[in-house]
Amino acid sequence: MTSVGASAAGARRPFGRVRVAALRNAALWLFVVCGATAIIEPSPYEFMFFVVLAAFARGGLTFEPTIAPLVLWLALWNAGGLLALIPFTDDQRAVMFVGVSIYMAMTSIVIAALIADDPLPRIRIIRSGYPLAGVIAAILGILGYFNVAGLGPLFTLYDNGRASGPFKDPNVFGPFLVIPIVWIIQDLLLRRARRPLAGISAVGVMTLGVFFSFSRGAWGDYAASLGLLFALTFLTTPSPRLRIRIAASALAGAIGLAVLLAVALSVPEIRDMFFERFSLNQYYDVGETGRFGDQARSVPLLLERFFGFGPMQFRHILREDPHEVYLNAFASYGWIGGLSFFAFTATALFVGWRLVFRRGPYQTEVIPVWSCLVVQMVQGLQIDTDHWRHLYLLFGLLFGFAAADRMARAEDVKLRTRAARHDTLKGRM
Repeated sequence: MTSVGASAAGARRPFGRVRVAALRNAALWLFVVCGATAIIEPSPYEFMFFVVLAAFARGGLTFEPTIAPLVLWLALWNAGGLLALIPFTDDQRAVMFVGVSIYMAMTSIVIAALIADDPLPRIRIIRSGYPLAGVIAAILGILGYFNVAGLGPLFTLYDNGRASGPFKDPNVFGPFLVIPIVWIIQDLLLRRARRPLAGISAVGVMTLGVFFSFSRGAWGDYAASLGLLFALTFLTTPSPRLRIRIAASALAGAIGLAVLLAVALSVPEIRDMFFERFSLNQYYDVGETGRFGDQARSVPLLLERFFGFGPMQFRHILREDPHEVYLNAFASYGWIGGLSFFAFTATALFVGWRLVFRRGPYQTEVIPVWSCLVVQMVQGLQIDTDHWRHLYLLFGLLFGFAAADRMARAEDVKLRTRAARHDTLKGRM
């Protein structure tokens, strides 16, 4: 009777584990899909993060030493923000700003621990959910841009002039879409897309979303991220056939984009907005009181203030927000935060470039992540990116794969050492 009971319990345990794993995966997938709901505060993304944290808290997170720099620099960065906040605790916007920064850091650390624990299955879940979020966001942006069913005021800004989708800013909406575009195109390049036509259609829809955002940064992200994906894949693959396919695909893609652009620019309203936005220097950028002028004038002021201006205070001292994440790191988080952010950026650059050229089971997954992340890190010179959810997702993925790679190599060394000892003992016998 005992043996029957034990066997029944043993039969139940695997089923229970499968159910828990399925629920965890569903929570992670839904969390990623909710990343497109930035127009609502607090959004479902915030709620789902805590669901994911609760679901994986026991036995689903791996805090390997490689993740330590991510934790350290983000902690110091936000500690600087808390210290800079002290004189402005009665400013609700400043308090909210620091709270969001801390929350964003938490999401990045949790994503890193999730990936480190089970890299390939979990990146597949993320790569499944994010394109769906991207397609939904792009469709809403396009519908809004053309004011279908009166949706213009909901999903555009500037009198229906720029698509923003379910985001508050077209400059965030566009870069958000670049990541799933890069993932899908990589799948198409490697011929591992299950439904190629659906993938091509999704890329087309999201490309239109990026275009109608009329965000110069998003256009740059699109071109640079895809260019880096093609270049890194070409450089790292040993397959001559894949290299030929990359060259042919790049040429075909460039021709396709040129045709789409020509069709879009045949509409006068779109053409006028395109050429207005295509200029590198807008009227609000140049001049002594323009954005670049404010940034230059802020530097000597920040050199005199160890705690910076304080969170969200740049606009009260100069004309507007800095629109430059590295400058804002010193302005909003003080010297402690600013130096920590620069150290964090340098660490990410070292980890990313090192990992992307390292042969191993995760190289294919790291390439698209790094192709998007490094470009959007550079974009920080042009816009405040310190509260972009998808950027923290990418940082988490990068450090998660770095941790997984280190553990895999350590395990490989153990196995080789064990095998060598076994051969030595066998030889002595």
